[in-house]
Amino acid sequence: MATHNDIGKAGEEAAVSLLLEKGYSIRHRNWRSGKKELDIVAENKEFLVVVEVKTRSTSTFEYPEQAISALKIRRLIHATDAYIRYFQINKEVRFDVISIIGEPGHFILEHIEDSFLPPTN
Repeated sequence: MATHNDIGKAGEEAAVSLLLEKGYSIRHRNWRSGKKELDIVAENKEFLVVVEVKTRSTSTFEYPEQAISALKIRRLIHATDAYIRYFQINKEVRFDVISIIGEPGHFILEHIEDSFLPPTN
């Protein structure tokens, strides 16, 4: 596996640990709807929380959260809609990002709650 894949997998593990520490329950990891994927689906008392995890070894070129394009947001929305329908979820949805910079064992994590809203068009 390529080094960037190893860093991404370790970042996702760190993100799950952070969410668990904050009291979230993890419903699914890497849930797929066709070719679209939700990194982490979690929940708390109020929300179903869809978490996009972005891990980079450095922020030299951009911060990890800056890599989330409008196309990526549309794909997340479609996959989330499929998830809600499949599991018949009746809870408000929130979209979070966990931005991770560094190397495994030396990550800096930032949990950005309510990081974007679904487009209205």
